[in-house]
Amino acid sequence: MSNRAAKTDVIMIGAGIMSATLGTLLKQLAPEWDIKVFEKLENAGEESSNEWNNAGTGHAALCELNYTVEQPDGSINISKAININEQFQVSMQFWSYLVNSQLIRNPQDFIMRLPHMSFVQGEQNVTFLEKRFKALSANPLFQGMEYSDNPEKLKEWIPLIMEDRTSNEPIAATKIDSGTDVNFGALTRMLFDHLNNRNVEINYKHQVKDVKRTSDGLWEVRVQNLDSGTVERHKAKFVFIGGGGGSLHLLQKSGIPEGKQIGGFPVSGIFMACNNPFVVEQHHAKVYGKAKVGAPPMSVPHLDTRYIDGKKSLLFGPFAGFSPKFLKYGSVFDLLTSIKPNNVLTMLAAGAKEMSLTKYLIQQVMLSKEKRMEELREFIPNAKSEDWDLVVAGQRVQVIKDTEAGGKGTLQFGTEVITAEDGSIAALLGASPGASTAVHVMFEIIKKCFPQHLEEWEPKMKEMVPSYGMSLMDNRELLEEVHTTTARALGLEDQTKEDTRILQEV
Repeated sequence: MSNRAAKTDVIMIGAGIMSATLGTLLKQLAPEWDIKVFEKLENAGEESSNEWNNAGTGHAALCELNYTVEQPDGSINISKAININEQFQVSMQFWSYLVNSQLIRNPQDFIMRLPHMSFVQGEQNVTFLEKRFKALSANPLFQGMEYSDNPEKLKEWIPLIMEDRTSNEPIAATKIDSGTDVNFGALTRMLFDHLNNRNVEINYKHQVKDVKRTSDGLWEVRVQNLDSGTVERHKAKFVFIGGGGGSLHLLQKSGIPEGKQIGGFPVSGIFMACNNPFVVEQHHAKVYGKAKVGAPPMSVPHLDTRYIDGKKSLLFGPFAGFSPKFLKYGSVFDLLTSIKPNNVLTMLAAGAKEMSLTKYLIQQVMLSKEKRMEELREFIPNAKSEDWDLVVAGQRVQVIKDTEAGGKGTLQFGTEVITAEDGSIAALLGASPGASTAVHVMFEIIKKCFPQHLEEWEPKMKEMVPSYGMSLMDNRELLEEVHTTTARALGLEDQTKEDTRILQEV
């Protein structure tokens, strides 16, 4: 190991969608800065960002029922849905900027227009969905949403789900045609190709072993080259830890007080993928249902049309599972080694609180394929076992921390950013809606970590994202403009017409 550490401006750990987004933003804002990336695996976007590992594909709160909570008085709180939709619009604007600037090409390789739908069964759920529809459709962000409890209309929208449905139970659905399917694996690889062309040094098969502050105020990162086994040291003014489930261990090694008393709880996912092209062609939408009682929010069942490698696919799930690994390609000791003296009480408190979740995960792990087929048949009554294969998705590490509202050991179901007080290091933890809101999240990191540059950078930030610093919900004119320009740049205008044709043919 060399005694001298190579110095750079920015080090990013992990080659997923978050590092790809932050690196691309920084190269636009400060093109002269030197950036190094270290990734344990052989390529970019191989862990949580990968298209087969990523459960959320274009989260815009158009169909996810867990983002709209029914209050004790019966009203529907849509504030979380509004926030997530606004954040997804920020991502869409940035991607449009990249396409229009010819920094990335062929947007159809990572984004496709696809209707987003919610589907519920039972009188109580139908009442909830109708109230949710009224609350959302009155908001400009959700214009164009339709509601129906008419079986004939639903046969037009979701023929595969309605075929051979014999139950007399009330059913209803909402549909909005402006939804999308986003392949974050493809987008991540595109962005890293762009960064590579901008002289960003990307080191694959390099595992970060340690992160520590040195006496000169810089951060030193100790990295092992997995091919040669040699250990290198690199120094930077700013470090971003974007290693998915692997971020918690590195945050703990950094020793910053903001990272203490934080724990992580891993949840694995399993999808069922349809192997029958005839069945795949009969469905053309993302259809989200309601989570079962006791299920974590990331286990909301959905029947998803997906575009992977240019091919239409159909996935159902996710079924939750448990593995002590924090990454799909991680270690079985990840959970154990994340428990430290300063977070053990937080972890124990969470364990006591989340007994129902633990029971649910155990039940999910024990499910046979036929039991999973039974759940699928709630969506597709005539689903045949031979048409579906099990696919293991990525690992999610839910953040556990002490909060004022939830008390000690509260499990967080979202994306968490942890930054040092001086802004010299930041780590991204958590899960959904994650990738869909990556640009908003990276803007927040830029604001927290580079406040001295904001005045100089703001014009460029507004060029990249015209709604930067503004609410689209409160600015109808800008909202319409953003919808038009993003649809045109990302090639989504013609796809809407194509979707209509496909549904008519089905």
